[in-house]
Amino acid sequence: MRDNGKGSASKKKPGPKESPKKQIESSLSKFDPAVSRLIRSARSALGKRFPTAIQQVYDNYNFFVIGFCTTERTSDCIVSLAASAKGVALSFYHGATLPDPHKILLGSGRQNRFVRLESAATLSDPNVKALFAAAANQARNPLQATGNGYTMIKSVSVKQRPRRNTLQSS
Repeated sequence: MRDNGKGSASKKKPGPKESPKKQIESSLSKFDPAVSRLIRSARSALGKRFPTAIQQVYDNYNFFVIGFCTTERTSDCIVSLAASAKGVALSFYHGATLPDPHKILLGSGRQNRFVRLESAATLSDPNVKALFAAAANQARNPLQATGNGYTMIKSVSVKQRPRRNTLQSS
């Protein structure tokens, strides 16, 4: 836990009594229902696509994130769901090095690139599927060939931006 200099922790680790499933549902309840449904649907599809991945969950100040990773190290993330009040995106941790002949990746940072997730159907787009395959192929540590992945809550920030779009809710 880090101290923000004001005597209270800026991040808290989830309590041991609450299961990851309950913690995720608690986080999703902060979003508009349509966004929550999209996150659930996309998480399910990505879980089927990467069944041995470790799902790392961060509920930080700006975003709720579920990373599909090859190890417990965040830098070994293949793809993440990143959600805010503005919507959901597929974030490729090493997206700047992915082949993108159809120019669907957005962003201009040195490492990360993303695709806006308008609906779960985006996950079936052949160009997005090609990005998934390329990201998995370039992973420093490959996904386990057999077995099951698991979910781990990495951090939950006490202070967070609103998760609902106040412009649409009015």
